[in-house]
Amino acid sequence: MTGTAPPATFGDPLPEAADVAVIGAGIAGTAAAWFLARAGVSVLLCEKGRVAAEQSSRNWGWVRQQGRDAAELPIMMESNRIWRGLAAETGEPGLAFTPAGCVYVAPDRQRLAVFERWCEIARRHQLDTRMLTRKQVGELLPGIAGDRCGGLLTPSDGRSEPRLAVPALARAAQRLGAAVVENCAVRTLDIEAGRLAGIVTERGRVRCGSVVLAGGAWSGLFAGNAGIAMPQLLVRATAVRTGPAPAAVGPNVSLNGVALRRRDDGGYTVGTGFAEHFVGPPSFRHLGRFRRLVRQSAREIRLLPAAPRGYPGAWATAQRWNADEETPFERVRVLDPAPARAAVRRIRERLSRQVPALEKIGFSEAWAGMIDVTPDAVPILGEADAIPGLLIATGFSGHGFGIGPAVGRIAADLVRGRPPGHDLGRFRLQRFFDGSAIVPGPY
Repeated sequence: MTGTAPPATFGDPLPEAADVAVIGAGIAGTAAAWFLARAGVSVLLCEKGRVAAEQSSRNWGWVRQQGRDAAELPIMMESNRIWRGLAAETGEPGLAFTPAGCVYVAPDRQRLAVFERWCEIARRHQLDTRMLTRKQVGELLPGIAGDRCGGLLTPSDGRSEPRLAVPALARAAQRLGAAVVENCAVRTLDIEAGRLAGIVTERGRVRCGSVVLAGGAWSGLFAGNAGIAMPQLLVRATAVRTGPAPAAVGPNVSLNGVALRRRDDGGYTVGTGFAEHFVGPPSFRHLGRFRRLVRQSAREIRLLPAAPRGYPGAWATAQRWNADEETPFERVRVLDPAPARAAVRRIRERLSRQVPALEKIGFSEAWAGMIDVTPDAVPILGEADAIPGLLIATGFSGHGFGIGPAVGRIAADLVRGRPPGHDLGRFRLQRFFDGSAIVPGPY
């Protein structure tokens, strides 16, 4: 990804001890560190590569309540409120939130019925979502073409700029006293007498009483080495950035197979539901749990024979190691997959057909990210039963940027022994092993 490295670098000294260590400086981990530091807790934010260099800087930039899983929606509504005040509270313009709204356009009655069912969930939570008629879609989005019979609108949704936001939040956490360390992989947990005593990094041990695992695509690999089974698979998703373009579309918009949002630089970030999964050992190990999600997503997913060398899930990537051994996290500092040419072609074709005003606008950049997916496309959030003191916040399945600030607040409160403020039963890791039905979210 051209220019993937965020503009800030973080090189604090590795402390000997902290109250809490956070593994992974994506949106969730960085938000957790910020909330902890704001509460006066000694916190280390440890990142194997660069802050937000993976999916947290490669996503579409949507801050979306619309379409969320019913159990996830209250958390996302809290996150929306947090986003609205972050820039002012931190003094970081990179955390600016634009309340542009979010629109899903239904190409047929079947899809419209799905929107109508979700709108009932929104009404239960007094969210400002409403259904749109075909005429209203045309009035709101005069620049789009193609089939449509109605839509779904949430005016309070919005957007932010991923490549700016998370480094800005890391700087804010640092000013509050958090130690932020890049290029320092956490190799494993330090367990003494069966209890969590700290972490072991490539630069040495750090004593701490609590750990937040927010490692994104690497979380399952880290957890497996610690003896915790975590069903997680990765998909490659491709997105593009246009050059400066006319204001053809104002809200975040999902059309028939293409999605776009206005950028602060005057262009658009454009993506599609098309994704690719590199087949490897986890694919076979977790096949049963992912079967329903795969069937639901079959039209928009392609299987590829092998992941690039060193990626989590690749055939030759180590699954076990000791604290004094080099780990996969040190061998691949940043997951930087090449964008899929087929996805770029698909985006170009669909965008030209459905947003004619952008047909002749060139693409300035194409990139890809590796999205960590759970069997139900719903996050894992809560303490690991096997290791008290280890909190897991991962598995956001491509929808983590918007919800990240509230997840960070919840993680910070949980490690401090405070109530989370939400029912987290839907997000427990054990749901994949206790016989619970695996029901994918409505994405």
